Amino acid sequence: MKNREVIKFNKFKLRQKRTRAKIVGKLELPRLTVKRSLKHFYMQIIDDKNGQTICAVCDKDIKVEGKKPVEVAKLIGQELAKKAKEKKIEKVRFDRGAYKYHGRVKAAAEGAREQGLEI
Repeated sequence: MKNREVIKFNKFKLRQKRTRAKIVGKLELPRLTVKRSLKHFYMQIIDDKNGQTICAVCDKDIKVEGKKPVEVAKLIGQELAKKAKEKKIEKVRFDRGAYKYHGRVKAAAEGAREQGLEI
């Protein structure tokens, strides 16, 4: 059983590495990353040139009582876009990590686009 979990984790890391290799090389734009867990959802904008997080939002920061996970992800995307606009960030590269562009990940990207963040 343990060996199966290790294999699954290694495949996850390979997918993440493959996706990130296409994005990180572009220094002119910051990277918008998504982290999804069973309970929570996180988004942050990272400046890879300096290795710093510019702004971040998670579902713990906003009221999400009684809302569906996709709706929460959309709200998080909108909130992150507002914070990015305050820091004068208009364009970002979307790093979906090892996740499919579907469900919560897609809703978060659409929420950020609705607030004017260009992905």
